[in-house]
This record gives sequence, C-alpha cells and structure tokens, in this order.
Amino acid sequence: MNGELMAAEMAEQPEVLHRLVERRDEVAGRVRALMPGSLAGITLLARGSSDNAAIYGRYILEMAARRPVGLGALSIHTLYRAPVDLSGYLAVGISQSGETPEIVTALGRLGEQGACTVAIVNSVGSALSAVAGLTVELGAGEERAVPATKTVTATLLALALVAKGLGVVAWNDTELGSLPDRVSDLLADQGCAETVAALLDGADRLIVTGRGLLLAAALETALKLRETSGILAEGISPADLRHGPIAAVGEGFPVLDFAAEAADPGAAELLALLRERGARVLTVGPAAGAACPLPRGLAPALLPILAVVRGQQLAAAVARRRRLDPDAPAGLTKVTPTH
Repeated sequence: MNGELMAAEMAEQPEVLHRLVERRDEVAGRVRALMPGSLAGITLLARGSSDNAAIYGRYILEMAARRPVGLGALSIHTLYRAPVDLSGYLAVGISQSGETPEIVTALGRLGEQGACTVAIVNSVGSALSAVAGLTVELGAGEERAVPATKTVTATLLALALVAKGLGVVAWNDTELGSLPDRVSDLLADQGCAETVAALLDGADRLIVTGRGLLLAAALETALKLRETSGILAEGISPADLRHGPIAAVGEGFPVLDFAAEAADPGAAELLALLRERGARVLTVGPAAGAACPLPRGLAPALLPILAVVRGQQLAAAVARRRRLDPDAPAGLTKVTPTH
C-alpha cells in the first residue's frame, strides 16, 4: 500500500482533534462527577502507543490533580492477582481498540478493588468500555494502518480533557482551540521530515530523547520508527541517557532530540556532551535552527501533541526512503492480544 493508509489517517488528525476540543467541557464535567470525595491518586493502564500516551498523562494528570500518578503494573492483576486496596483512586485504562485482554482484565479488577474507572477508547461498545464507570470515546473513526497515528494524538488530547476535570490545567481554551489548525500547518510542512530521513539514511540504530512532557513524544517516535522502518530506535529521557546508556554513543551515532521552547540548562549540557562524543544530533522543537521546527508560543503541556505529529511524519519518511510499506510492517498486526 506504500503508506497511503498511514498518510490518509495522519491527514484526518485536525478534524479528529477539533471534534474532541468541542467536547472539552462535556468530558471534563463527566470526569468531575465521577471523582471520589477525596482523590488519593491515579493509576494508568496501557500498552504500546497507549503506554506512551500514558507517560504524557502521568505528567498532566499529576499537575492538575496534585495527587500522585503512576503507570500500573498489569501483571499484578492479571498474573499474580494480588489484592490491592484502591479506595479513593482513579484508574484509567487506555486502549485504542478497547479489546486488549490484559487492559480489560486489569481495569475490571481495579474497579472491583475500589477504584473509580475510566476507559479511553476509539471503539464504541468495546470490552474495555463494558468494565469502566466512564468511557471517553476518541471518535477518530476506523484506523486501518498498523502504526497508530490519529488515535495517538486523540488519546493525548483526551488525557488533557480528563486533566481539565481534575483541577487547574496549564493551558487556556484559546491555546487548546488552536491545536487542530497548528496540526494542519505541520502536516502541510513535510520537507523537514524528508531532510531528516535523508540524514538517517543507512542508520540501523537511533536514540530519541525528550525531557518531561516531551518524553512521551520521544518514546512514541522511537516506537513508530521501529514499527515502520526496522531501525532499532530507543526512546529515553536525558537523565536516564546520562546514567550509563550514553556510553554506547560514539562518532556518528544519530540522536533525535525533542526540545521545549524554554531554556533548559540540563538539556543543553547533555546535547553539548553528545556532540563532544561525536554524535550526530538532530533537534525537533520551537527553537531556531531545529532540524524539524515546532510552533512557538504554545503551552508546553500541549506541545507533545504536535511533537508526536512530527514523529509520525519522520517515521513515514524514513520508511519510504527505505522502500518499506509503513501501512503493514512485517510481523505486526493492528491489535496485539496480550494477556
């Protein structure tokens, strides 16, 4: 199919996001009504691209709710079946298909153990919806390409809307409302992805890094590159990179860095260190001189949605350059039935 499905689904993102933005007060209100009288904490359940979205959720939900947020260890509930008291907790299950067995099982058990439960899904009437107290439907329509695109950005936005129901968020309605048009502008600008893909020609491994909220974009971009082109791409935070893995970075090693607009001395120090080691550093962000630019002036909490779109463009461009079909990567299926 040569990537036509992935490209078409990427192009649908502005409209999908627009419909979700229009539902922002409805979703936030339903979340607010579900909450326990005293929220103790939040746990997120996910796999694959949804797991990367959950990393984003961990940041924005904790900042809004001012309660601890963690990623749930699914095996505790599916393999070990350990009893856990989740009274006062919110549990959020994230699955585009809504059919991943271990997510369904874990969310159901968390509900049985006292948690208020929310499902974020794209499929109406899914198994995950059936075990949740509240379902936030993405409304993205059928996604046929194996690499998830429109459902990923919709999931990020859905998590932002859930955060709005939990407390004060770090963006305003004007910034939120501008997202669909900003994504349209990015999709119209394919040139930088092609340029970066050319610079990665011949690479068989890559580090993708991003700090804080942008870690989700780094992880998702690494996954998309692995899926579509077979590059052994690893997403990692700058701090974790410095704690040992940087030893694998040497002359000519490619590093893709997602950087925020605000000055970050720690990130700048890491990039300087990578360059000293001879790494070929390519940046994605709002700063001048970025290999792939992102818009300036957007709230940092919303920037990862745009960064994920850039990652999609890059993954598709790398696959095309390698004469691979990103719609149907070898050995992968749309739904992975892990238990």
